[in-house]
Amino acid sequence: MEAYLDAFLNAITGTLSWTWKSIIFNVPWYLNYFWGLILISLLVWVLEIIFPWRKEQGVFRKDFWLDAFYMFFNFFLFAIAISGIYKILQVFFEDIGISSNSLALIDISTWPMWGQLLVFFIVLDFVQWFTHIMLHKYAFLWNFHKVHHSVKEMGFAAHLRYHWMENILYKPLKTFGVMVLGGFEPEQAYIVHFAAIAIGHINHSNIKITWGPLKYVFNNPVMHLYHHAYDLPPGTYGVNFGISLSLWDYLFKTNYIPEDSGKVKLGYPGDENLPKDFLGQVTHGFKKRRSNI
Repeated sequence: MEAYLDAFLNAITGTLSWTWKSIIFNVPWYLNYFWGLILISLLVWVLEIIFPWRKEQGVFRKDFWLDAFYMFFNFFLFAIAISGIYKILQVFFEDIGISSNSLALIDISTWPMWGQLLVFFIVLDFVQWFTHIMLHKYAFLWNFHKVHHSVKEMGFAAHLRYHWMENILYKPLKTFGVMVLGGFEPEQAYIVHFAAIAIGHINHSNIKITWGPLKYVFNNPVMHLYHHAYDLPPGTYGVNFGISLSLWDYLFKTNYIPEDSGKVKLGYPGDENLPKDFLGQVTHGFKKRRSNI
């Protein structure tokens, strides 16, 4: 028990220390996710201001500051709070003989770095696409995912507006995906992580980008806008589930882009009943459900 307590405390203090060092520029620039997130956010926001898709949408759109707070809460504050739990689970699995290489299906450690990063990126994105489908398909999970879909005006910061319970589901599954690759994460994995942040920001932004023929590979703001549409095709529980890549939706026939005007009502039936404040939203999903929520 003492080993678990030590692992818990060391993980939290270590994550807290790393975050503070990031804030004061005391970590390598390519691993500084705090200022990296700010820089990417500012760049995409400037593009939204210069090249707005929905010109009637304000620079400070509806819930702009709420979504900005969500970015830092989910990316840093919650990560600090939950790091100890994940470390305990890691120690537990090691104690029962499950190591990072136990589930390895392929060893790519001898591949060229570009190949390692490409496979790492594709595997993680597929895991997130599959997880995203579960968030829509199962009522218990959808009750948490509603927070993300309560966005009424799309902008870059909506990317990281989501219920903290989603981290509880996403992170273990992404860890599983890494373990399939031999429990290994390329030394240059920061390239994949920063790319994912940038793509996610762009996909939620007020910029009209489709990538031309590459739209069948990469997700884009037009495609993702319809993922947030209030009115979905009959008989579906969602469309366009892609995170960074759109190819999964095209492969598994969950793609849907009827037009590209950007004049799409966002949200979901009953979204007026979701709390409008941060505390109300992060506790949503645990309370007794009403029939219209």
